[in-house]
Amino acid sequence: MTISATSVRFDEYTMWVELSDGRTLGVPLAWFPRLLHATPAERDRVELSRVGLHWEALDEDISIAGLLAGRGDVTRTSEHAA
Repeated sequence: MTISATSVRFDEYTMWVELSDGRTLGVPLAWFPRLLHATPAERDRVELSRVGLHWEALDEDISIAGLLAGRGDVTRTSEHAA
């Protein structure tokens, strides 16, 4: 069985993703800078698919598998002290 998103909503600091198995994931917007800096109208233009979430105008794609694994924006480079 593939777990998919059934809806997405936002508050000031969190993206809430309702899943097809009844769970709700709360994910910090800080994990996804494009969403963090987007307007509420831009965030609302999400497209749900069988495997994830897509925002065309923001060039943002988030997989449900990644959210369940606790991964944020994998395009960011991590900052490490040298």
